[in-house]
Amino acid sequence: MRRGLLWGAAGVAAAIAARSATRPRAADMRGDVVLITGGSRGLGLAMAREFARLGCRIAICARSVEELEAARASLIDLGAEVAAIPCDITNNDQVLELVRRVRTRFGRIDTLVNNAGIIRVAPIENMTLRDFEEAMAVMFWGVVYPTLAVLPEMRERGRGRIAAITSIGGKVSVPHLLPYCCAKFAAVAFCEGLRAEMAQHGVKVTTIAPGLMRTGSYRKAEFKGKQHHEAAWFSLAATLPFVSMGAERAARQVVRAIRLGESEKILTTQATLMARFNGAFPGLVPDMLGAVNRFLPGTTADRESILTGAEAEASQGGLFRAFTTLGRRAARRLNEESRPMSTASSQRI
Repeated sequence: MRRGLLWGAAGVAAAIAARSATRPRAADMRGDVVLITGGSRGLGLAMAREFARLGCRIAICARSVEELEAARASLIDLGAEVAAIPCDITNNDQVLELVRRVRTRFGRIDTLVNNAGIIRVAPIENMTLRDFEEAMAVMFWGVVYPTLAVLPEMRERGRGRIAAITSIGGKVSVPHLLPYCCAKFAAVAFCEGLRAEMAQHGVKVTTIAPGLMRTGSYRKAEFKGKQHHEAAWFSLAATLPFVSMGAERAARQVVRAIRLGESEKILTTQATLMARFNGAFPGLVPDMLGAVNRFLPGTTADRESILTGAEAEASQGGLFRAFTTLGRRAARRLNEESRPMSTASSQRI
C-alpha cells in the first residue's frame, strides 16, 4: 500500500509538472485592437490603461460623451491610439454601428472585453420587474450583442479573444442584489458555453468574476428601500482595503488572464473562497447568507425612489467619509466623479 501511495504521489507530481510545462505564455498584444464596453470609467478605464501600456490600440464605448472624452484624454496621455464612441449596449443597432466604426477606424477587432454593468441594491420587496429587466438588458444582452457582432470576423481569422467581466455574484447569489446576480449568472453561462463552442475556431473566451473592488463605482450605484442604510453597508464593503481589491491590481490580473487565454479568473481571495465553498457545499451557502440577510436593512413601502451612492455619501458624517477615503480617491483616478451628462441617462457601467 505504501508503494502504491508513492506511485500515486509521483503521478500527481508528474501531472502538475506536465501542466506547468505546457502552460501558455502571455500573448504579445502590441498593435492589437481592444474594444472595451463601459470603458470610460471604473474598472473599464483601468483595463483600458493597462492595455494601452501593452501597446494596444483602444476603443471604448459608454453612454456619456463627457466621460468618454475624459477617458480618451487620459489614454492619449499614455501614448495610446484611442477611439471613444458613444453607445448604449442594450440597443443592438447601436452595438452593430459601434463595431462598424471600430473596424473602420482600426481595420479589425482582436479582443472584446464586455465590461458594462449597473448596480442596484435593495431587498426583493423593493425591487420591481423593471429592475430585473434593466439588469438583464445591460449585463446579459449587453454581453451577447457585442459578442455576436465580433464573432464572425474572429472565426474567419481563426483567432480572437472575448472576455466578460461578470462577478462573484454570478457564482453565488447574494441578498439585496438579486437582479444583478441573475444577470451575472446568465452571462457566466453564456461565456462558459461559448468557450466550449469557440475552442475549435481559435477564439478564446475568458470569464472574469471579481469580488469587491475599489473602483469608486459605489458612487454610481443605485439604492432603493432604506436607501441610506443600503448605501452605507455597500459603500463600506466596496471601499475598505481588507475586503476589496484595488482597481489597478484587478485590471492587471484581468488583462493577464485575457492574454493567457484562461477559462476563468476569480478576483480577490474572499470571492475565490466563497465560490469554492459554494461548489463544495451548495445547500449550505444560501442558508449562511440567509443568516447574514437578517442584519441587512429592512424593507419600505416605496418601490420606486432611487438614491445614488454619491448622493448618500454627501449626507454622511465625517467618520463615514474617513472610512471611504480610498473609494473617493479611486473615483477621482478612474473618472467616477459625478458630472453633468449630455444625455438624459447616466452611463451604465
